[in-house]
Amino acid sequence: MRSSCVLLAALVALAAYYVYIPLPGAVSDPWKLMLLDATFRGAQQVSNLIHYLGLSHHLIALNFIIIAFGKKSAWSSAHVQVTDTDFDGVEVRVFEGSLKPGESLKRSVVYIHGGGWALASAKIRYYDELCAAMAEELNAVIVSIEYRLVPQVYFPEQIHDIARATKYFLRPEVLQKYKVDPGRIGISGDSAGGNLAAALGQQFIQDASLQNKLKLQALIYPVLQALDFNTPSYQQNVNTPILPRYVMVKYWVDYFKGNYDFVQAMIVNNHTSLDVKEAAALRARVNWTSLLPAAITKHYKPVVPATGDARIVQEIPELLDARSSPLIADQEVLRLLPKTHREGARPSVPTLPSPSALPRPELEEREPVGSVCIGQAPWAYSRVEKGRSGSGAANRRPPPLRVCSPKPTCSTLTAQIIRRDGCCLCLLHTGKL
Repeated sequence: MRSSCVLLAALVALAAYYVYIPLPGAVSDPWKLMLLDATFRGAQQVSNLIHYLGLSHHLIALNFIIIAFGKKSAWSSAHVQVTDTDFDGVEVRVFEGSLKPGESLKRSVVYIHGGGWALASAKIRYYDELCAAMAEELNAVIVSIEYRLVPQVYFPEQIHDIARATKYFLRPEVLQKYKVDPGRIGISGDSAGGNLAAALGQQFIQDASLQNKLKLQALIYPVLQALDFNTPSYQQNVNTPILPRYVMVKYWVDYFKGNYDFVQAMIVNNHTSLDVKEAAALRARVNWTSLLPAAITKHYKPVVPATGDARIVQEIPELLDARSSPLIADQEVLRLLPKTHREGARPSVPTLPSPSALPRPELEEREPVGSVCIGQAPWAYSRVEKGRSGSGAANRRPPPLRVCSPKPTCSTLTAQIIRRDGCCLCLLHTGKL
């Protein structure tokens, strides 16, 4: 009996050691986050073992585990019709909300799920519930794209998939079929999906063949650059739960079918050191010392090595491609973008290290580019600062876009980001979506 108690105590201690991670005091529900992180780490370790044994690629194995516990069939409700179909050979899940009284056409959002370009699906419960909520609240048609993932395909094939599906959807006859107003279509995505949405937005504004254009883009804690892995957010959250810095860098390398031997060098910015000539012209575009306020930069110092490893960008030139790092796009391209809302977690929040916190002057100076109005809701900020924003996996579903009433400072306010616990951020754009 005594030996059983000792064994049980040892197992409990080992479990607690595995689960416990130090977290900032401002994080809401720390034990929930710890358990989620431990579960994800366990799934990663199982998938790595499967990879080591030669049974499957570790990302395929990990995604199988994720989808096995979360896949949901297309199920319609009284207010939203849900169907699985394909647009130009790309699988999509379409959520059709009801028409608003007095209107003959609906607004629409093309949504791109996150997952490090390698994980998740438009058909898991997490994203299915998000898109269904958006369709119902917005009385809209939501097109959730099931793009191909790493290692089935690599950059830029994910962009090609979403471009094909979105171009098909923008055809006049397709919009007519779904009763969508061609002047009220936006694009959104979270994490890697925000990266793909931003890349698509930049591609579409330069495509003169498109008859219908995207009116706005809402990027939810997007991944926007791969030049600097030592921003204040990365430095403060090196070992953040779910997505520590070294894992984020590995997702980038996977996206480009690169060499894991470069991961450690990239973590210390050796791929964009001063002697790497290919990066010289782009380095200023992510210079956070001049772009971020002191409240965010705090005591952190930039990491710009004098010498590094030019082989990295020579073997992985995609690191310096604006399609993978939308933040480094040319000024002329950024100035043409539709209204843009970028939602990022505060750097002290242990979630996705937030390169989305890096503004570019071109996105701030001109009202037509990135004018964002945060509604008069200080309580929403307090919830964001407590670690809720950006940790969608810790909540039952990520934040959907919703219609909201104009506030005194937001005369043309028509949409908001809202979370399950009631937090909201309001998005300003011209006219109606």
